[in-house]
Amino acid sequence: MIRLFVGIPLPPSLQQRLVSFAAGIPNAHWTPAENLHLTLRFVGEVDEAVANSIHDALAELQAPAFTMTVAGCGTFEGGRRAITLWLGVEREPALLRLRDKVESALVRIGLPPEGRRFQPHITLARLKDPPLPKLQSFIAGHNLFRESVPVASFVLFSSHLGRGEPIYTAEAEYPLG
Repeated sequence: MIRLFVGIPLPPSLQQRLVSFAAGIPNAHWTPAENLHLTLRFVGEVDEAVANSIHDALAELQAPAFTMTVAGCGTFEGGRRAITLWLGVEREPALLRLRDKVESALVRIGLPPEGRRFQPHITLARLKDPPLPKLQSFIAGHNLFRESVPVASFVLFSSHLGRGEPIYTAEAEYPLG
């Protein structure tokens, strides 16, 4: 079995810039630079035959290259507390079309539809009871962050979980344009 997701990797320069934000919030588990990405579709654990079908379906997709805009900062809540700190990604039409094409391709090969609404974001940190004033200060200090990122491809990643950080491996890259 292999754990997969489809995403857009970030350029190393942006990864390094975002890693420089990793401070000021106690009990935050910051995402390492090499794991920063935008998830288009989480797949989960599949066997090798399904993984091959996913690759074949994604290789058939045609979509134009585009520019995505990383902007804003916020949290996802779990219960009544913040559990994920993120940077937003604007819902540009080309990004949404690519995400819809990925979703359609995966449903066509028999995967169940994604159960969650697509909320484009980049996970900066996982949170465990952070002090609210520190979290609010971080968000206020980074909420005006804005950077345009050229997107010329998307990637099928595998995710290997262990005791430490997950290890993401690019299994296949699919050019846009």
